[in-house]
Amino acid sequence: MTSGLQAKAVVITAGPTYEDLDPVRFLGNRSSGRMGFAVAQAATDAGARVILVAGPCQQDCPQVSERIDVRSALQMREQVMRHIEGCDIFIGCAAVADYRPAETSDKKIKKDGGDLMLRLVQNPDILAEVAALPKRPFTVGFAAETNDIETHALRKLRHKKLDMIAANQVGEGRGFDCCDNALLLLYPDGRKQPLPTQAKCSLAGRLVDEIAAEYQRIHNPH
Repeated sequence: MTSGLQAKAVVITAGPTYEDLDPVRFLGNRSSGRMGFAVAQAATDAGARVILVAGPCQQDCPQVSERIDVRSALQMREQVMRHIEGCDIFIGCAAVADYRPAETSDKKIKKDGGDLMLRLVQNPDILAEVAALPKRPFTVGFAAETNDIETHALRKLRHKKLDMIAANQVGEGRGFDCCDNALLLLYPDGRKQPLPTQAKCSLAGRLVDEIAAEYQRIHNPH
């Protein structure tokens, strides 16, 4: 494990977000938070001061400087933007919901014998917003894709002007709810770095090593 993040301030998001429909139902996804929590621990082990902003998940808490629990994408954005000033590195591991219900009922929605139509509105793009800051941190994104992984990840890397993206395939028995994973790291200059399938804790260590090396390459080129 590299010590290249010694004393660096790192903000990491992890887990899913839940978008409430009513007091008992929500829109969510299958992210367990396992990968994001492993990255938070690896960054801590590398010497960083880590703030972890975590959606609803049941993972054991890594030994970070601060953990902030949130539920929705709006809450996650609020906490990220509150802590991003002075941050050296931002790693967006969370599977943030792209949409949320336009209206949330304060009472349980009852079925009335007919179909129910839901209107969804877009959530803020936390990763793009961080990358667009005037004094932006080194910004790392994740791309969980079911197909055409490299194509979709490259589009996300370029569109959001990220410094680095970690792409992985998700689907039946892959990515979410699994103890292992594989990543393809992509960079704006066209470089690629595959990280083969391994336990998420060791994969997180490899990823943090690559993030530290790229951060040092950009900020200390000589």
